[in-house]
Amino acid sequence: MGRPLAEQRVVITGAAHGLGAALARAFAVAGSRLVLIDRDADALAKLGESLSGQVQLIQADLADATATKTAIEKIDPARDPIDTLIHNAAILRPEPFAQVSYATFRATVDVGIQAGYLLSQAVWPQMLNRGGALIFVSSQSGIKGFADETAYCVAKHGLEGLSKCLALEALDRDVVACTITPGMAMNTPMSEQNYPPELKKKWVDPDVLAAAFLHIAQSRDPSFSGQRLNAWELSEQHRNPS
Repeated sequence: MGRPLAEQRVVITGAAHGLGAALARAFAVAGSRLVLIDRDADALAKLGESLSGQVQLIQADLADATATKTAIEKIDPARDPIDTLIHNAAILRPEPFAQVSYATFRATVDVGIQAGYLLSQAVWPQMLNRGGALIFVSSQSGIKGFADETAYCVAKHGLEGLSKCLALEALDRDVVACTITPGMAMNTPMSEQNYPPELKKKWVDPDVLAAAFLHIAQSRDPSFSGQRLNAWELSEQHRNPS
């Protein structure tokens, strides 16, 4: 059925930098009420000052379950429902498997899967009643394995499975649960640290990918649910959503 973006309350994790910040800007322009979550309080505050409309800023380390639950209490989805949840937060620290510490593995997986589970479960009851969109940002690392990305691949593969299960449980309930991959190399702080020179030569600004997220959130196209979508291709189709 869909819902106009100007009538939506939208949660974006990992919102202070890169793709998350680009999405925050795009949804703010569309008139959505925003809830932005990030562990970088200074960058989050700076972003918030640049946005128009209603913006709630929540500083939280989503690797910490207690901090995630506290953030959920601040969002209070039971009182003020969430229309769209975009779980974008992630940790990528490339290193050989033999050198990956348990702390790094847990933090990476917990930011991805644990936070995704807790946030989704918090908004799930009201989404089943009134519709909504759950969008999990994935990558090629959620599709196949890469050397030196053990923890990151586990986290992204987990989100792929979570979205598919939620899509099945929400059949015929006006809820879209999907993953989305950038589809192009993005110019972000994470990619600056990890991309080789050949990828940096052809990366794009994450702002050009925002149209895909706007379209999913607004249309709630049931054909998207349970799918892995390509943000670059979808943005090309819906660069100027109505």
